[in-house]
Amino acid sequence: MIARETRENRGAPAAFRLDVRLHELLTKTPQRPAPLPGDDQLTLPEPVFPQFPEKLAETHPDDVEKPDPHRRRWTAPLVIRCLRGWLTPYIRSRVLPGDFHPIIAYLFTEWKCNLDCHYCWAFDNSVKGMTEATARRSIDWLRDTGCGVLALMGGEPLLRPQFVHKVVYYAAKKGFWVYVPTNGRLLRPGVVDRLGDAGVATVNFAVDAVDEKPGLPKALNPVRRNFEYLVNRQYRYGYSVFFNMNICRTNLEDIKQLTEIAHKHGIATDYHINESPMLEQSHFKHLNGNSTFITPEDWPRVDELIDWIIEKNRQGYKMVNSIARLNEMKEFMRGKVQSWNCRAGQNSLIIRVDGTLAPCFPMYSANYDWGVAGNHKFDTAQLNEMKQSCQPHCFSTLNHNLAYCYNASRAIKWVLRQALRGFQGVTGSFED
Repeated sequence: MIARETRENRGAPAAFRLDVRLHELLTKTPQRPAPLPGDDQLTLPEPVFPQFPEKLAETHPDDVEKPDPHRRRWTAPLVIRCLRGWLTPYIRSRVLPGDFHPIIAYLFTEWKCNLDCHYCWAFDNSVKGMTEATARRSIDWLRDTGCGVLALMGGEPLLRPQFVHKVVYYAAKKGFWVYVPTNGRLLRPGVVDRLGDAGVATVNFAVDAVDEKPGLPKALNPVRRNFEYLVNRQYRYGYSVFFNMNICRTNLEDIKQLTEIAHKHGIATDYHINESPMLEQSHFKHLNGNSTFITPEDWPRVDELIDWIIEKNRQGYKMVNSIARLNEMKEFMRGKVQSWNCRAGQNSLIIRVDGTLAPCFPMYSANYDWGVAGNHKFDTAQLNEMKQSCQPHCFSTLNHNLAYCYNASRAIKWVLRQALRGFQGVTGSFED
């Protein structure tokens, strides 16, 4: 998190980063809509497992054949799944009338988490998880809108592995390209096999350090066995894996080590710069005295790390972040922001655990009425006015990538480049 000074408390992080007027609008009035009504009769179907019993022939990670991770082959069905998930909704959004055409939706199946990362202002274990009825209604509605990518979110989704198995199975059968994030603690081999068998497309493995550090419990070594099994099994089930890392003042050397570990295993990396809450979070207990906060004294060291990451990108390391976006981290860290074409509420959205909607993750705690799954109330004029104030304070990697690619010439160029490579993946980032 980037510590922002306030006039009242010079040098201390501010409780929120939005302009006061917008913050009041989003948090005070009007009130968030009522949750989707419960329905005990509406459930998710029980997954068939295993659908592919031959892929369970070997269950111990040491017995799994390890192909060259840098020469992975993507089969035609997997390429089609990716194009159907990303390209088809994009084309639909460009040719159909109206402004609301979701390409990707973030389904918050959980808000609870089994770890307390000190930078995470979302940590609040009093919130109940999503019901099967809400999940099914949300997925059905998203499919009707033409959305193609479903990203489960939390919290830690694997707190209820059977529920996530059902969600992935149902969404994949509906044709979604499904994304699952996890800190890996609960990603046991049996869970990997169920998610892979159900049709998960990619796994976001969130990790901030090699060994646990104060305030940074998402470490690789405590879950190394789970990670190795996950990486080895991807070749059988056809999913991909990437490291999701948050750059803090206390893990700069760990980020380098994790980048090299990812490259060794042939998986991608995704980097975030630690941010303070955009909206005030009354439950956040680590705002003051937080060892993970980036301070002005840390800027030179963070600059050096970012330059190192950029060089690795140029060397062909697989990364979600573009070189241009990595460079912008330095400016964002200093409070200098770039304008970007945020598509939240138009081509992306979040569905909270209770089925209510918001345009993006930083707005999860807002009370503004954007509707519920099945009845959205996103208004382009309201979103555009809001984004004039919130966009300069946001460094969302996924939404920025979506905004960058929401350009016909860039999209065509990217698809042609992939086609020339036989849709077998790239090195570097999506700009290459």
